[in-house]
Amino acid sequence: MDFTHINDQGRAKMVDVTVKDDTVRVARARAAISMQSETLQLIISGGIKKGDVLGVAQVAGIMGAKQTAHLIPMCHPLLITSVDICFELDESNNRVIIISEVKTTGKTGIEMEALIAASIAALTIYDMCKSVDRWMRIETVELIEKQGGKSGHVRRED
Repeated sequence: MDFTHINDQGRAKMVDVTVKDDTVRVARARAAISMQSETLQLIISGGIKKGDVLGVAQVAGIMGAKQTAHLIPMCHPLLITSVDICFELDESNNRVIIISEVKTTGKTGIEMEALIAASIAALTIYDMCKSVDRWMRIETVELIEKQGGKSGHVRRED
């Protein structure tokens, strides 16, 4: 079996993408964090003592995307050209849904950056709210769409 991240000595290596063409790359990821209804209402009303939960989570997610190559050993450092994070407040299920979108023009995909952005935003919500709800649950972290490279445009079918 030929492993892409193993060198001739059987040790880890970063894949060589030198000859690949630069293409516009876009990835969207989703994370969800469930909580008590009271916690969600405090987020909505601005009643969490640490401050603006979603504002801080948004900045944290952006920062996380920019640090992906430092966190995931075989990820290439990428010149990220855009990161956007949106929140859906799902009051009927007492959760916050985080959608991240990350873009670049390059030789390799940006999926991990989108997944990290959504994950870090969810973890930040947990950190900001843990004093009132320590049993929050990050339930979902998933890629929902990607564009660019040889696989083209693909979207998760739910």
